[in-house]
Amino acid sequence: MKALLLGVLMAIALPLQAGSIEDALQNPNRLEADLERDARSKPEVVLSLLNIEPGDRVVDIFAGGGYYSELIGRIVSPGGEVLLHNNKAYTDFVEEALGKRMADRDVPGITRHDREVDNLDLGENSLDAAMIIMSYHDLYHTAEGWPKIDVANFMGQIVKALKPGGRFLLVDHAAKSGTGNSASQDLHRIEESFVRQDVQKYGLKFVEGSDALRNPKDDHSLNPFNPIVRGKTDRFIVVFEKPL
Repeated sequence: MKALLLGVLMAIALPLQAGSIEDALQNPNRLEADLERDARSKPEVVLSLLNIEPGDRVVDIFAGGGYYSELIGRIVSPGGEVLLHNNKAYTDFVEEALGKRMADRDVPGITRHDREVDNLDLGENSLDAAMIIMSYHDLYHTAEGWPKIDVANFMGQIVKALKPGGRFLLVDHAAKSGTGNSASQDLHRIEESFVRQDVQKYGLKFVEGSDALRNPKDDHSLNPFNPIVRGKTDRFIVVFEKPL
């Protein structure tokens, strides 16, 4: 009898867990631009790797216009929160998009978190998950208006803020084998093997990845903003955890 009851409970629980992502994606209040992006970003895959649920607290670092933040906010509600983070450089670029997302719309669970990277203000053992989508390479990029980032300080803040067992997910544009982080400057790309080694040296453990966003037709020679590959770059997904 107990085995039967356990089986029934598991059968009920599993669809609910998966359905939270599906419900977020199917919400009728989503923006048209977000619906168009779904096909190229495959958020159902990315979000499933975060292992988040209602009541969780998540930070979406360099969130831009908040595409993922809105989905996460719906997943962790009620009772949860997603910090939609941008530094000034990002905020200046996406302020209009953020205005459209937040104005006169029911967007639960989101807190805007505008902070510079030297002080992300994330607290300690306060986050169930963190993510950076297509911007980890920016930690090694410099330009006017984008000063050099102290990567050790930046990653130290994230590791400190994650709860034991908390997940850190990255998606980024793949660079050619053997290039490490050197393509970050001109091509806005970074090598997956470099990222895995880089993140783990700060105390997080690689746990899984996905090839869902891979594109073998991308030869890694073009900037992701080039119209030929825009929205179609070869991208890797990697997930790390803070040890228990």
